[in-house]
Amino acid sequence: MRNWKINIVFLFLLLIGAVIIYRLAYLQIVHHDLYRALAQGQQGLYKPVKGERGRIFFSGGQMAGINVKTKQIFIYPQDIKNKDSVSESISFILGQDKESILEKISRDTLIEKISNSMSEEQERKIKEMGLDGIHITDNLLRGYPLGSIASKVIGFVGGEESGQYGIEGFYDKDLQGKEEVKGFFKNSSWADGKDIYLTIDYNIQYMAELLLKKSQENLSSEGGQIIIIEPSTGKVLAMAEFPAFDANYYGKVEKLEDFQNSSVQKLYEPGSTMKPLTLASAIDSGSISPETKFNDPGFVKIGDRTIENFGKRVFGERTMTEVLEMSINTGAVFAERQTGHDSFFDYLSRFGFFEKTGIDLQGESYSENKKLRTGSDIDFATASFGQGIEITPIQLVRAFSAIANEGKTARPYVAWKVGEEEIKPEISGQIISPGTASKVSAMMVSVVENGFSKSVKIDGYYIAGKTGTAQVPWSALGVDKKGYSDKTWQSFIGFFPAFDPKILMLVKLDNPETSTAEYSAAPVFKEMAKYIIDYYSIPPDY
Repeated sequence: MRNWKINIVFLFLLLIGAVIIYRLAYLQIVHHDLYRALAQGQQGLYKPVKGERGRIFFSGGQMAGINVKTKQIFIYPQDIKNKDSVSESISFILGQDKESILEKISRDTLIEKISNSMSEEQERKIKEMGLDGIHITDNLLRGYPLGSIASKVIGFVGGEESGQYGIEGFYDKDLQGKEEVKGFFKNSSWADGKDIYLTIDYNIQYMAELLLKKSQENLSSEGGQIIIIEPSTGKVLAMAEFPAFDANYYGKVEKLEDFQNSSVQKLYEPGSTMKPLTLASAIDSGSISPETKFNDPGFVKIGDRTIENFGKRVFGERTMTEVLEMSINTGAVFAERQTGHDSFFDYLSRFGFFEKTGIDLQGESYSENKKLRTGSDIDFATASFGQGIEITPIQLVRAFSAIANEGKTARPYVAWKVGEEEIKPEISGQIISPGTASKVSAMMVSVVENGFSKSVKIDGYYIAGKTGTAQVPWSALGVDKKGYSDKTWQSFIGFFPAFDPKILMLVKLDNPETSTAEYSAAPVFKEMAKYIIDYYSIPPDY
């Protein structure tokens, strides 16, 4: 009898234990997420939070990208009773669409964000409504104090709070603060992102952008770029583009291509700025010297194709230095033929025309230039004077750094410091010999002193330079048609002081209302060079 009573008690306790275990399983496993959210709700608003995004500074300390303190508003849909009325009131105060707010308030969720940013007046009016289910917290938005200045270098932070384009995109992981799920206003801790320090000099950048705007006003150019680097290191001092956009209002930009930085993301044909590189290849291979002569009849025939000089000019017997001075197309073809296709192709590879430069900006482009890989005589001939070969402006600048830097190229870079880590210059091995670099530099000085680029001369300084005018192919204009349009790319590339280069600069204008770069890009180069000489107090050569 006694054992029977003990068994009853034991069975009763066993049933109670089973009920407790079931209940615990129900709460902790089946409805784990619900009760965790409710428990968190008692402690405060929970959401993924990050440390502040790292800031971006120009080389002189001017702030290029900052975090702006503002307010954001959240709602608890389950606590909103008169959803239609509340939606209407909030939409009126914030100036947002009522239906989109109502859709969020009607969701079966714990919490919904209504707005990232509010003014103090909007915050005051919402608080005066005195409604349950509305929560206002501090927030940080990305701001760009200098508006459109260097916007295509800096990029912006998009709606997903991730960096887009330029520095913001390339260094997004470094700039991002470390994320933790913490109580928004209780026991929160996180790490801020790294600050980025640019090589860009604000004053030089501003002047470059101003000159591009002037070229648009005076020459009706459709766009343009100016790249200025320190050739011995690859440090980018300015990378300007017109038109630009205000990164604070990136949402108003209609076409995605308007965000692109043409200096690193768009291909073009360099025209006669290619000729110094063609002659450098020929000289370095031992095929010619600056004094080598050839006789120009005004044209060269390759198969069924005829290549002529600009304006169908005939120059007669000329040296290779004069080929540069007078920008003779047939002379460039002659130099390439002396070099040989295979050797010329190898030099183009060394100059970096079939690969990215590695610049620290998001989305860099390059062309494989597949036509040259076929070994066609006509393709190599036109490439020698910069038609039928595609590159980006930054690729051309890197290639010319070999001439300005005793035969070695420098990887262009835009950030010199990321957090506490300093970025060191990356210099290539010998692309051409120092002797070749010196000879081509002297030839380019002769272009400015004696050739078609005399307008670039600055008293007291030797400038090495070359103009380039190239027709724009229909394909570059989005037209499914072979051949070339009547539009042009006009450019001038050069470095100074020529025999101890401190500055390497490319000015490229898109279809200005002039016949050649001598009257468009060259004057812009001179004005920018004079500004830099004064700005840096560069001593004269003579």
